[in-house]
Parts: sequence; structure tokens; C-alpha cells
Amino acid sequence: MPAMTGAVAQRKREGTIHTSNGNQDVIETGQAVLRQEARAIAAACERLDESFTRAVELVLNCRGRVAVTGMGKAGLIGGKIQATMSSTATPAYFLHPVEALHGDLGMIHPDDVVVALTRSGETQELIQLLPALKRIGCSLLLITGQPQSHCARLSDVVLDIGDTPEACPLGLAPSSSTAAMLAVGDALALTVMQIKDVKPDQYATYHPGGALGRSLMKVAEIMRVGTDCPTVPISGSLQDYYTAIEAAPRRAGAAAVVDGDGLLKGIFTHGDLFRLRGAAGEPDKTPVTDIMTSPCKSARDTDRVADALTVMRRHLIDELPVVDEGGRVVGMIDIQDLIACGFSAFDDQ
Repeated sequence: MPAMTGAVAQRKREGTIHTSNGNQDVIETGQAVLRQEARAIAAACERLDESFTRAVELVLNCRGRVAVTGMGKAGLIGGKIQATMSSTATPAYFLHPVEALHGDLGMIHPDDVVVALTRSGETQELIQLLPALKRIGCSLLLITGQPQSHCARLSDVVLDIGDTPEACPLGLAPSSSTAAMLAVGDALALTVMQIKDVKPDQYATYHPGGALGRSLMKVAEIMRVGTDCPTVPISGSLQDYYTAIEAAPRRAGAAAVVDGDGLLKGIFTHGDLFRLRGAAGEPDKTPVTDIMTSPCKSARDTDRVADALTVMRRHLIDELPVVDEGGRVVGMIDIQDLIACGFSAFDDQ
């Protein structure tokens, strides 16, 4: 094995590493790994029993936070489980076993629930850590492949992922076991989320950034308001439109037409203005009702921005009035603001 490793390293330096038996063998090896990990997850699924119910109740009834801990690859999987919990309305943090044994136990509260991960159940750091957590008063939940292990005997609830073979060619590198741990951790976090009846708005609170944050953003968060949202009275003229547009601190491409109660009656855009060029008489005195688009498309302030953008794309419009529950104008969406926030004016999100 050392000689083979050296040969591979030499070929890597020379840039001459190739698959020896063709692409099909490589693909089949990858498929075999995925099938073995899928079998491990399926086996863990079959093992879910009343212990899972108790685990869910333990997390639901936690008066503190959930601390997730584990060594090595199990610890890395624990970090992902902790992140999933935190983003689905279950406050959680990661506790490194070694750091905990050297002072980080101070961050633990007696009301916390500890979720520990270990395939063997004999991880020495956890064998030292779990009794200390017990003395503090924490409830202990273990995810393991050995429900009769030392760590299992120290825990209040044990979730058995099974002792399926690793997908690693040597049968050593954590692969099938970590896949099963991750799946069981997701099952725990998302079952708790469902029972808590977490709504999209709550979920959005924890995901303000990136594509996910954009997909959950509400119209009220991005719309232009106040003087940045020009309005013209329904009794107004084209001159009133000029006045409203010029008063807007930011470049505005349209004005909402409203009645005396602020209800949306139509929209007047720069496109409408261009169509008036060359008109006979005194265009500035032309009533906005003669040239506005009415009825016009609009969005609710509680709508998702992505849905409002779909309307704008479908109807090829750059500005969209925003109304409240009663139909009163409360803002305006401008396509330039959407683009600045990372939305695409052309492609589906």
C-alpha cells in the first residue's frame, strides 16, 4: 500500500493520473458508495421507534438550548445538525468535547439538552464528558450505531442508526455511518419544526441573506415609500405628474394615481409620457385619467418579492404599485431596486 501511494503521488506530480479501467468503473464505484449510504439511511429509518418519540419530546420541552457534540467526522455532522436546528426555530450550539473538558463546560446550562454523536459509543472524550454534563443537570440524547455501548448507558435517550458497513473501500473512513447520523439528525430537527408549526415568515427571519433570503423577502422590505413613491390625485394633470416625479429624491419612473382616500386607481409611467409627445393643445393640462393605465397591476405589502417580480416579468413592467389590505397605496417597487438586491429581471429565481 505505501508503494502504491507513492506511485500515485508521483503521477499526480507529473499530471498523469488516469482511471485504469475506464470511466464506467469509476461511475460504478461512485454508485456503489451512494447505494451503501442509502442502505445505511434506510436501515436507520427502520430502527426509529419510541426512542425517537422521546427524543422529539426532549427537544420540544427543552427550556434552555440544544448543545450538539461529537468528535472527528461525527462532530462535523453534529455541526450541520446544530445549524439545521438553529435555522428551524430550535436554538442550538456546538460543543467540542475536548474544549468542553478544558473549560467550555461553563457555557452549559442545566436546562440544556445535549445531543451527542458517536458511531462506536466508546469515544473516550464523550465517555469523560457525558457524566460531567449529567452532573450539571443536562438531559442527554445519543445518536449511535451501538445502543449497548458505554456512552449509551450514560444517556437518557438513545437513537440507534445501526451498525451498517462503511462505504469506504477499506471499511474504515466514516461514510455510511455519518450519512445515517445526518439523516437521523435532520429527522429530529424537522419533526420538531413541524410540531412547532414553524411558518415561512418565521423561517425567513433566520435566513435574510443569499438566494434563500431573497426568495423569502417581503415586498414591504424593498418597496419605495414616502416621497420616493410619487402619487398623483385622480383629479390631477400631467403637470402634477411632473411635480411628483421631480419631488422624489430617487429617480422615479412612474407615479401611482390615487383617489381622495389614497386608493389605487391607476398608474402613469414615463412610457405614457412619451406617447403624449406631439399631442395637440396643451399636454401639461391633460388629465391623468385620460392617459393612465387603469386598472393596473399591483402587489400587496405582505406579498413575497419573488411573486411581485413574477408579475413584473410577465407583464413587462418596471414599476409596480404596492397597496395595503384596504387597497391604499403604501409604496412602489422599482425594477432597479430589485436588481440591486440580487434579483434577476430575466431569469426565474
